[in-house]
Amino acid sequence: MLLVKAYVVNPYRIPSSSMEPTLHCAQPASGCEARFSDRVLANRLIYHVRDPRRGEIVVFDTPDAAQLKCGAGGTFVKRLVGLPGETVEIRLERGEGYVFINGKRLREPYIEPDRRPTEAFGPAKVPPNSYFMMGDNRSQSCDSREWGTVPRDNLIGKVFATYWPPNRISLY
Repeated sequence: MLLVKAYVVNPYRIPSSSMEPTLHCAQPASGCEARFSDRVLANRLIYHVRDPRRGEIVVFDTPDAAQLKCGAGGTFVKRLVGLPGETVEIRLERGEGYVFINGKRLREPYIEPDRRPTEAFGPAKVPPNSYFMMGDNRSQSCDSREWGTVPRDNLIGKVFATYWPPNRISLY
């Protein structure tokens, strides 16, 4: 079982509101919507056999700058938005921020209008072997806009399921 946990699948708890409402954190923490934090499973093997893909929810070790900019570090769970070599930008349209990749607006059906950022960002080019991560609750997420990109070596795995609480069980 220890080998499976170390190399294949590992559970994680969602501690902050940065991924609301896709993944819940527990009240009374700021911005949290649920009584219990979601518990998710991450496939730790997948990025050894294929490249990460845009839109995936990823568990990763934060860059050192996250501790300085966010007051938190360690392991984060965010959505992969920008791939190596791409240019990421947030443009404001009628006061709501939309992500543009290489000048094209990114389709993001998982972002609710009231959770869009209210500030422009970029453009910023994603370095080779690095990824641009953002929370789904853009107005409450400390992410790559603050602390930069995540090196591929920092990626732990792809979130593929919520297993707790029982009423939130789902696959991604």
